[in-house]
Amino acid sequence: MNCPYCGSSDLRVIDSRHVEEDNTIKRRRECESCKKRFSTFEMIQEASIIVIKKDGSREFFDKNKILRGIVRSCQKRPVSTKQMEEIVSDVEKHILNSPDKEVSSNQIGELVISRLKKLDVVSYVRFASVYREFKDVNSFFDELNSIVESEKEL
Repeated sequence: MNCPYCGSSDLRVIDSRHVEEDNTIKRRRECESCKKRFSTFEMIQEASIIVIKKDGSREFFDKNKILRGIVRSCQKRPVSTKQMEEIVSDVEKHILNSPDKEVSSNQIGELVISRLKKLDVVSYVRFASVYREFKDVNSFFDELNSIVESEKEL
């Protein structure tokens, strides 16, 4: 690692702290050459998870991609950023704790849908409409009717 100011590799760690939310370590460093201070974050690199897409292609798991989809579905809804990030974190933990190192995008979508449904029904319907690729208005109404029926049972 080099100093971002002068490029020197002569650095010293001043302070280290564990950041609970992200399972990272924040280190405060000082350059011995220019005496400027800066922070770095270290995190454990998890095993690579491969996502099998609907078309059969494969790509590395990216939790930011899930977050973007959730943010779009929760626009103008009473869902906080923290709640959205908790869904992503929960889904990521579920996937990382799975013995499989390959997971289908269907499994990820269903994990997100089940959590969104508990949090905000409108956001759930928005996410499901894109994820499940409703082909016409009837399939959309079928989903809405299943929600209404499940709420009647409560």
